[in-house]
Amino acid sequence: MAYKFEQLDVWQISLDYLDLIYELADKLPEHEKFNLKSQITRASTSISLNIAEGSTGQSDAEQNRFLGMAIRSLIETVACQRIIIRRNYVSDKSFMEKIDLKSQDLAKRLFAFRKSLKSSSKSIGEETAIYGTDLF
Repeated sequence: MAYKFEQLDVWQISLDYLDLIYELADKLPEHEKFNLKSQITRASTSISLNIAEGSTGQSDAEQNRFLGMAIRSLIETVACQRIIIRRNYVSDKSFMEKIDLKSQDLAKRLFAFRKSLKSSSKSIGEETAIYGTDLF
């Protein structure tokens, strides 16, 4: 028996992003093991977990709330990525760009999922942020 969240494209994409984040975390220096490495892996895991938890057959408003938490965790991972770039912890620019593009795709899909829920129910939400690729 498959759970509902396992059939969501956005959950599958969150797992792909999670894999990239774990790969990035493994490239961090040892002295960041209990700081950035721990922070970015916990935040990326939280994305997938919130998507799953929000899909448990609750109301659209409740699922929307969990998607909001997933978005916040995604933004946290992106902030960690920016710190990693700023500190020059990973020199592979193409790998960092790949992660950044995946984060943008995931953000767009999370916002679109939330928007589809809002159109079917009235709920309080945040404005949609616009993400660009002019980082590099």
